[in-house]
Amino acid sequence: MNSILQVDPTTVANGINNVWVLVVTFLIFFMQPGFALLESGQVRAKNVGNVLMKNMTDWILGTLVYFVVGAAVAVMIGGLTSGGDIAGAFGHIGDSNAWIGWLFGAVFAMTAATIVSGAVAERMNFDAYVLFTIVVVALIYPVVVGFTWSGGLLSANGFIGSALGAGYLDFAGATVVHMCGGIAGLVAAKMVGARKGRYDENGNSQPIPGHSMLLAVLGTFILAFGWYGFNVGTQATILAVGDDGTLTFMGSALGRVALVTTLGMAAGGAMAMLTSSRYQGKPDPLWTANGILAGLVAVTGAVPHVTWWGGALLGGLGGFLVLPAFHFTVDRLKIDDVCGVFAVHGVAGAVGTALIPIFAVGGFSANQFALQIVGVVVIALWTIVASAVILAVIDALVGLRVSEEEETEGLDEGEHGVSVYPEFVPNERRDSTVATDGGAELRTDGGSSPANGGALPADDPTAADAGVSDDE
Repeated sequence: MNSILQVDPTTVANGINNVWVLVVTFLIFFMQPGFALLESGQVRAKNVGNVLMKNMTDWILGTLVYFVVGAAVAVMIGGLTSGGDIAGAFGHIGDSNAWIGWLFGAVFAMTAATIVSGAVAERMNFDAYVLFTIVVVALIYPVVVGFTWSGGLLSANGFIGSALGAGYLDFAGATVVHMCGGIAGLVAAKMVGARKGRYDENGNSQPIPGHSMLLAVLGTFILAFGWYGFNVGTQATILAVGDDGTLTFMGSALGRVALVTTLGMAAGGAMAMLTSSRYQGKPDPLWTANGILAGLVAVTGAVPHVTWWGGALLGGLGGFLVLPAFHFTVDRLKIDDVCGVFAVHGVAGAVGTALIPIFAVGGFSANQFALQIVGVVVIALWTIVASAVILAVIDALVGLRVSEEEETEGLDEGEHGVSVYPEFVPNERRDSTVATDGGAELRTDGGSSPANGGALPADDPTAADAGVSDDE
């Protein structure tokens, strides 16, 4: 005999929605190796291990700090800047029903923190970086969340939002996450100073190429893949329950977010490819990759709010701006932003979010446009001031920059005592304990170098591809 299973629709919807949030959270976490590869490829071989260590540290310490402090700060700031309640700020710690939501928020916090490492690569003291990461996750980023997603200053009930009669629109964090991280990175890069050799005696910028475009572009694709979790996953309700108990699949909302994300990504890459051709005479793979990311950042706050063609225009604008914004940062501001994080995350995030009302599905609203501009300015000012103050304190405590000797030797050796590419390290810097096999030094690529000091023959393609000198 068959029996009908009686299930509460709300229970079903909540269960499916929560599993969906967990799945997209894991997808967002996968952006972390994307950042690691993107940044590693854009630095010299001697600093890859340091970049990897910083990316791991962001996650290791960031999650702990955000659980104990950061999430509560966001709730408190939200209440304090809207006249609301702050009594339950630490409630997530003991409430297992809140842990999924906390984890979803934590991966966003880790993204903001990780962005900074790309700006300060190759010369920032690791201890200083760790301290700054802790403060970003404990205070700087949570305050921005409090202003916005936690119902504070810029929300419809916040002091500024209610005065302007609108609530700040940033769906998945173009400014809350990306601009915040990009500006914090810009301030840190300014205060730590430029890499040795980045500017000549006349102050003209000199290129310092990264060691692997392959890693950088591969990291870009991983980030773009994870971005579907970032944007589409923020549409956390995929099953809604009506007043009559019927379940509705939110396919239209999901479709809009997914489509605008995709079009923004593609348009950003296309415009960066065209812009690099105009600037440099040929399409540049790395700038095209940065354009893809800038296009994604530009639409991250806008995806459910704008038309599909508006999303394509916003993404294209982000990709178009990334190269000139980078040159403005490096050549005019004289800030050595290694991975162009301000251009990709800061500028694209600000412009894309500010222009949401221009392309809004429901039409233009002057009040909303005014709030978007004010919101971008408020978040930027808070991030600049807070970052500058905290970095000044850290500089006084431990110093922001490694020694000149460490910078020359490479942060892998100086900060961590390791070499990511030991087979290419000059003879005098090789570890005497490296294992050998019949007099030949073992190599990580599965082969073995000659017994005569490990020198590679001139016709070995590995030597040409490595491009690593003693100075690197």
